[in-house]
Amino acid sequence: MEFLPSLATLLAFTAAGLLLALTPGPDMTLSISRALGQGRRPALFVVLGTSLGVVCHTLLVAFGISALITASPTAFFILKTGGAAYLLWLAVQAIRFGSNFSVEQVEKTASSPLANISTGFWVNILNPKVIIFFMTFLPQFVTAGDPHVTGKLIFLGFYFIAIGMPVNLIVVLAADWLSGWLQANPKVLRGLDYTFAGVFSVFAAKIFFTQAR
Repeated sequence: MEFLPSLATLLAFTAAGLLLALTPGPDMTLSISRALGQGRRPALFVVLGTSLGVVCHTLLVAFGISALITASPTAFFILKTGGAAYLLWLAVQAIRFGSNFSVEQVEKTASSPLANISTGFWVNILNPKVIIFFMTFLPQFVTAGDPHVTGKLIFLGFYFIAIGMPVNLIVVLAADWLSGWLQANPKVLRGLDYTFAGVFSVFAAKIFFTQAR
C-alpha cells in the first residue's frame, strides 16, 4: 500500500478537496443549469463527464510530475514554489473579486447522454479551478524523493473524485433550491471566498517555510 499518503496528508487533502468541491465554479453552474433545464438524469451524465475530466487531469499530472521528479528534483522544487506563490495569489483574488455564481439561462433543448458527458468533460478539462488545483496544488502532497510518487498522485486524484461526488450529487438533486438559495444569500458565497482564501494561504505559507529549511 505504498501509494497511500500519510494520515496527516490525507486529512489535509480531504479538507482542501471538500473546499474546492463546495466552491461554485463552471462545473457546478453547468450541473445546476442542466438539472433545471433537462432534469436530474442529464445532469448526472454531466457529473460523469466532469469526473472523467478529473481522471484525465490526474493521469497527466501523475505521469508528468513523476517524470519531472526523475529528471530534475530542482525543477520540481521550482514547480512547488511557484505553485505556492500561485495559491497565495488565488487567495488574494478570492478576497478581491469573490465567487461568480449565476445561472442566467436555463437550457430547455434535450441532449443525449453522450453529449452531456462530453460537455461535462470539456468543461472540467478547461476549468481553471481544476487545472490550477491539479497543476500547482496536488504536487504539494508528495515529495521529490518519494519512489511511489506516481501511485500517490493517482490515488489522490481518484480520492478527489470520491470527495467531490457526494457534493455533485447533492447539487444535482437540490438544484432548484440550491440555485435560488445561493443567489439570494451572497454572504454565504462571500464566506466561502474567505474560507477558500484562508486555507490556500495556510498551505502556501507552510510550503514556503518548509522549503526554506
